Amino acid sequence: MPSILTPYLGFRDNTKEAMEFYHSVFGGELTMSRYADFGMNEDPSEADKIMHSQLVAPGGLIFMAADTPKSMPFTPGDNYSVSLSGRDVDELTGYWNKLSEGATIYAPLEKAPWGDSFGQLRDRFGVSWMVNIGGSPEEPTAQS
Repeated sequence: MPSILTPYLGFRDNTKEAMEFYHSVFGGELTMSRYADFGMNEDPSEADKIMHSQLVAPGGLIFMAADTPKSMPFTPGDNYSVSLSGRDVDELTGYWNKLSEGATIYAPLEKAPWGDSFGQLRDRFGVSWMVNIGGSPEEPTAQS
C-alpha cells in the first residue's frame, strides 16, 4: 500500500463544527475522536475537543483536522500540517529522518496511544508535518 499525503487542518475549539460543515459540502464518511477517548487531554476542559477527525469523500478527497490544545500555539492562516501516513515503515521512517534535519521536533516518532507510530515536526522551511506509520486514511480501524 502506498504512503498517502494528506492536508491536516488545525482549529481552536471548533473542529467539530468545521468538519460537519465540510461533510455537508463534500459528502462522504466523517469520523471524529475526542482527546478524552485516548486520555490525551492535559486540560480537563479540553476532554471533549476533537483530537482527530477525518473526512473521506467521494472521488478520493481526504483531509483531516483537530482542535489545537491551549498549550500549543495557534495562528489562523498557519493552522495546517501535511500528514504522511501508511504502513511502509522503512519508507515513512526514511521521510521522517530526512524531514527531521534542521527541524523542530514537537513529538518524536514513537508508539502512540492509538497503536501506530506517530511523530510531528516543523521542518527547516517552516512547514508542519505529521507522520503516522501503521494506519491509513483509506482503512478505518476495527472497533472492538
